[in-house]
Amino acid sequence: MTAAPFDPHSLPPLRDVIARFGLGARKALGQNFLLDLNLTGRIARSAGLTEGMSVVEVGPGPGGLTRALLASPAREVVAIERDSRFVEALQDVVQAAEGRLRIVEADALEVDPAALTEAPRAIVANLPYNVATPLLIGWLKRIEDYVSLTLMFQKEVADRLVAQPGSKAYGRLSVITQWRAETRVLFNLPPRAFTPPPKVDSTVVHLTPRAAPEPADWADLEAVTAAAFGQRRKMLRQSLKPLGNAEALLAEVGIAPTARAEEVPVAGFAALARAVRASRA
Repeated sequence: MTAAPFDPHSLPPLRDVIARFGLGARKALGQNFLLDLNLTGRIARSAGLTEGMSVVEVGPGPGGLTRALLASPAREVVAIERDSRFVEALQDVVQAAEGRLRIVEADALEVDPAALTEAPRAIVANLPYNVATPLLIGWLKRIEDYVSLTLMFQKEVADRLVAQPGSKAYGRLSVITQWRAETRVLFNLPPRAFTPPPKVDSTVVHLTPRAAPEPADWADLEAVTAAAFGQRRKMLRQSLKPLGNAEALLAEVGIAPTARAEEVPVAGFAALARAVRASRA
């Protein structure tokens, strides 16, 4: 069934909503509001949402992106909001959405989005920056539950997500993310796009489940990357010693013992994770 048309401009301006409900941004919750409906519309369109798809949004705030998501062909939008002030403020949007919007008052770190929606599903969110990375890690563990993740991060974090071996930004987060997902940067947004403006640029990133990720156990890969990048200036034969016979592990997977963590591609770390698992068997 085709979703009912929704006009993001049919509701009161977002600044009026903020004033009416006294919705000042709370720094402790990492709140920076995106009020330009042209920008929220761009984010929603870049997610590639289709009919029949469920969309999860985290931290809707006054509802700028929420409105844009409702204007997409998606079947429903489920918005997870920790701040009760916005749950009340979003009720006008709930009513206008005619059954296509549900607000879940909860901490997104404690909620499984897949349990709230039916497949196929996607996550589209302007993430609170103070919890963006742990949220992403949690979703990556079960990324096969999603068609895609379209997420906004601090630019510095986004750079790490897509960084390639040999670059300064390449690290644990790069390896874990690229192991599980095809990851690409869509576009950047300057601080002035937000209210209040953050001190950093922001970047929208699109992630889709990798069809055939390198075989590896999550815990083993985390242990290997933690050891390797925990002492990234040291050669791997030194930094991997806590995991066992580092030289033997490296020889087994064909990585030079003098290599450093930032030189090893994702496939190399996955091979090391398998070697560590085998060595403990």
